[in-house]
Amino acid sequence: MSAESSGPEPGPLCPEHGQALSWFCCSERRPVCAACTGLGGRCRGHRVRRAEERAEELRNKIVDQCERLQFQSASITKYVAEVLPGKNQGAVSTASAARELVIQRLGLVRSLCESEEQRLLERVHGEEERAHQSILTQRVHWTEALQKLDTIRTSLVDMLTHLDDLQLIQKEQEIFERTEEAEGILDPQESDKLNFNEKCIRSSLLTQLWVTAVLGSLSGTEDVRIDERTVSPFLQLSDDRRTLTFNAKKSKSCADGPERFDHWPNALAATSFQAGLHTWMVNVQNSCAYKVGVALGQLPRKGSGNDSRLGHNAFSWVFSRYDQEFRFSHAGQHESLALLRCPAQLGVLLDLQAQELLFYEPASGTVLHTHHAPFSGPLFPVFAVADQTISIIR
Repeated sequence: MSAESSGPEPGPLCPEHGQALSWFCCSERRPVCAACTGLGGRCRGHRVRRAEERAEELRNKIVDQCERLQFQSASITKYVAEVLPGKNQGAVSTASAARELVIQRLGLVRSLCESEEQRLLERVHGEEERAHQSILTQRVHWTEALQKLDTIRTSLVDMLTHLDDLQLIQKEQEIFERTEEAEGILDPQESDKLNFNEKCIRSSLLTQLWVTAVLGSLSGTEDVRIDERTVSPFLQLSDDRRTLTFNAKKSKSCADGPERFDHWPNALAATSFQAGLHTWMVNVQNSCAYKVGVALGQLPRKGSGNDSRLGHNAFSWVFSRYDQEFRFSHAGQHESLALLRCPAQLGVLLDLQAQELLFYEPASGTVLHTHHAPFSGPLFPVFAVADQTISIIR
């Protein structure tokens, strides 16, 4: 028989039995022969199927998968052809609208800033003119006073030099009048009218915009930590030296020292500031009784008097809360603050160039209080807490 008339070559055989692999073992997921599925075979008891049935099943799965791939390809083609161009156009349109909104809003801010700048510069100019006119008026007044005093003195010296006793006695009334006239010219006194009033540039709008700009330009807040040597025995300091917790019972393990507050629940930061712009934030949401601010290093530490009580002396400037009452305190003067809500965080902004201390709410950037003061030395962040906990945020 020729090679051309021979049948198809046999497929692979079972390596164990040498028979055709006409079955499929579902348990072992491989083709097997009839002997493998029979008595004594390794696949006896397994679930088996005819190899051609399994192949047909796989062919149907392939057909189904090809149909799904075709549908998927059609969907992707449609997405690329129809959806993406629309998305691109939408992005262009939305970006254009966003761009216009930015330009419009910043234009409004710019216009408002220009108007506020013009208003404040006019106030500065007006205050400068007022001070200048006051100084000119004083100059004229005292020039006339000097001339009058010189005239009176010349007259009195002339009487003293040229009159005899009788003539001098006859001039007694004139001498009295001249003396009384001279006494009526009082010595110059310091007057605020002669000073430029820097309050003329105060503007809530300018302050708010300035604070927003400063907070946006600063790379971060100061790394403020508590000086453990200053911590009151009524306070517990965390290991990272950023959290103060109030304890009603005085700690006996706290060694006393010259730096430590021994009565009021106060603590000073380890770092002081002498120049520049500085800001730090404090988490105050857990406390209903606290004080946050700045103090001079010479703030007294001992005793229960006002000398070491924050806000009650000339060495400290603090924002405080007691229940629902908020106020700013310095040198025993207390200014109540009407806050719409209790801040969860309190920010402190210290501008030593402008000699200005601000307290703000970090979440909104809202300025809660501004204080202008001629600080006389390096300032330390200062804290007090008489309820729960406050923490410096980093």
